[in-house]
Amino acid sequence: MAAPKKIKITQKVSIIDTLAKHKATIKALGLGRPNYSVVHTETPQILGMINKVRHLVTVEEVKQ
Repeated sequence: MAAPKKIKITQKVSIIDTLAKHKATIKALGLGRPNYSVVHTETPQILGMINKVRHLVTVEEVKQ
């Protein structure tokens, strides 16, 4: 069985003047400031959160 993929999520803009749902999603991802990055395992839950705030973040695959 292959190891789960890892993805790097980077917040690219501030969450000031965004919807409360988007702010909560950014916090749940472990972000909070522009240019902060976190690495998560690629799961349906994480991908759904990324899709909700896709205009605020960038995503790239991490080489293992």
